[in-house]
Amino acid sequence: QVQLLESGGGLVQPGGSLRLSCTASGMGSIFRTYAMGWYRQAPGKERELVASIISGVQIKYGDSVRGRFTISRDTAKNTVYLQMNTLQPEDTAVYYCFLKTSSGQSNSWGQGTQVTVSE
Repeated sequence: QVQLLESGGGLVQPGGSLRLSCTASGMGSIFRTYAMGWYRQAPGKERELVASIISGVQIKYGDSVRGRFTISRDTAKNTVYLQMNTLQPEDTAVYYCFLKTSSGQSNSWGQGTQVTVSE
């Protein structure tokens, strides 16, 4: 069973940076994973896509983070990263890592990590 362990969340001031990590276990290499990335959910809002890597080559970003966030992966470490720069209060949310092993499978989810952007 796939397990996803997230880390890197916390409290940061507006304009600051954080890097989230998500390490997959209970499976082989993420090299051939169909999709892996991040969603987030703020209080009272729906979960939204932040960034994803599809088939190892196609990268998608949510409109609100494009140009500020960068997703990357290290297949040797079975880890995907989310570098978040120029953070704003509206980026405050619980960030969830997801992994989809093939296009027909449902997502596996991490437990979530809180990111709070505040003075």
